[in-house]
Amino acid sequence: MADSMKAVQAMSFGGPDVMQLNEIEKPEPGEGDLLVKIDGAGVNYADVYLRQGARGGDLPMTMGLEAVGTVAGMGAGVSGYSEGDRVVYRGGTSGCYAEFGTVPAKNACPVPDDVSDDIAQALHLQGMTAHYLAYDVHPLKAGESCLIHAGAGGVGHILIQLAKAKGATVYTTVGTVEKAELAAGYGADEVILYRDINFKDIVLERTGGKGVAAVYDSVGASTILDSIAYAGFRGVVAWFGDASGRPPEIDARILGAKCAYLTRVGLGPYVADRETLMRRCNDLFALLADGKLSVNVAPTRPLAEAAQAHTDLESRGTVGKLILNP
Repeated sequence: MADSMKAVQAMSFGGPDVMQLNEIEKPEPGEGDLLVKIDGAGVNYADVYLRQGARGGDLPMTMGLEAVGTVAGMGAGVSGYSEGDRVVYRGGTSGCYAEFGTVPAKNACPVPDDVSDDIAQALHLQGMTAHYLAYDVHPLKAGESCLIHAGAGGVGHILIQLAKAKGATVYTTVGTVEKAELAAGYGADEVILYRDINFKDIVLERTGGKGVAAVYDSVGASTILDSIAYAGFRGVVAWFGDASGRPPEIDARILGAKCAYLTRVGLGPYVADRETLMRRCNDLFALLADGKLSVNVAPTRPLAEAAQAHTDLESRGTVGKLILNP
């Protein structure tokens, strides 16, 4: 193949073993697109849903939804970028578990010179998710309390820091002692080992039975009903992921006792325009530069280990942002 590259593709829908490393044609940037030489591809739960076929798509499918790298070419109509510029992005026009990818220039964020590729990658999708949750879905205020599930996860550990910066009291759930230590290190006021303790009882006890102003739930099936139970009066349950599977149908009447709000949210609408995307990126990079935010990166892996990365992610045994290096 004359102008080819290596890429991880799902050959069918299913488990991690449906992915394989193939030699495929390198993409060409269309009008308004950047061609990016990928230095790191982020691994996310959204990739698992994609691999399983939950979102459809044509097969074979090049995996991956976010990447960091350098601009290697530009389509017609692109301005404001030069070859060699470092960018981080989601929402590409080709998959990211690859040596090269294409992305609309409007979806790419420049990476500051003093920020490494891995840190930029860890701060991007998960960081922007934490940002819209804490700043928009329920804008936390000083003196409020919140509960964050999976506090040592990619979104969770950033969300803890954003919540603390706003002056909120943070409760968080984790599965292991190691993760508890990490979440506490990021500022959580109380870390609950959910396998050992009924976290609902703990949160209600600590809040005098009132519950919390906001619950941020990325776990889904195994937590969502309890999340609703310890939301306070007019509290918000922001459900943004299904790490434990999709919950059963929820009777809206269970929200009535506390007049609580349940909302299912996703990042896309919260970065729907260039101005908002850049505001979130710049806010996060500024917090990083000021020493008010840090991110956890797992040891990086080669593309050939994509299946194992998915297996580890689905086991909920990972700590830090998973990144594949072409």
